[in-house]
Amino acid sequence: MMPRYSLVVPVYNEAGNIAPLVNSAMRVLQKLPGESEYVIVNDGSTDSTAAEIAAAANRFPQLRVIEHPVNRGQAAALLAGLQQARGEIILTMDGDGQNEPADFPLLLAPVEAGTLDLACGWRVERHDSLSRRVMSRLGNFVRRQVLGDRLHDSGCQLRVMRREVIASLFEIELMQSFLPAIVAAAGFRVGEFPVRHHPRIRGEAHFGLRELWWKPLVTLLKLRRRLNR
Repeated sequence: MMPRYSLVVPVYNEAGNIAPLVNSAMRVLQKLPGESEYVIVNDGSTDSTAAEIAAAANRFPQLRVIEHPVNRGQAAALLAGLQQARGEIILTMDGDGQNEPADFPLLLAPVEAGTLDLACGWRVERHDSLSRRVMSRLGNFVRRQVLGDRLHDSGCQLRVMRREVIASLFEIELMQSFLPAIVAAAGFRVGEFPVRHHPRIRGEAHFGLRELWWKPLVTLLKLRRRLNR
């Protein structure tokens, strides 16, 4: 039986986070009114992430694993997971434990009701370093001015979307952060809702200053040209 829901989570070197991540997400998926699958994309992890995913897959038959032999980046990993997901409704979140899976029903409601095609989380109270919060706020302001997507928090990966949305996506660096703008430009209905955000307990953030400012700016300009064609 094809699942109604697919949860897609790209991970890279998230040793120690896999078991709590899977457990918390499974508690939510098991309450949904339909079959579900959990798709983890292991993006070339070099620590014990693969072994922890294998252990989780032994416990949960709904867990599917996509393996990238080398690290291709979060955008490529997310797109691969979305394209291989089988559900009618797709859920996504980060693999670092900072998103709250219990907030999925809030995002599911408008998509299930047919009022939105993509529902995005908005981390109103972020538990990141001051520098990351400042750079993110500035980046979101610049992106809104350039692309006009009106979202406050394009980087939040807690999202719910209809399957049809995936066809509008394409491979571009930092696609995970510009996904709402791409989807909105394709004519789909996009909304945003406040969600919870937790401090990172294990592991380290994979984005430095270059990834938080310079790369998004360059990609933003490329994306604007592509969307304006």
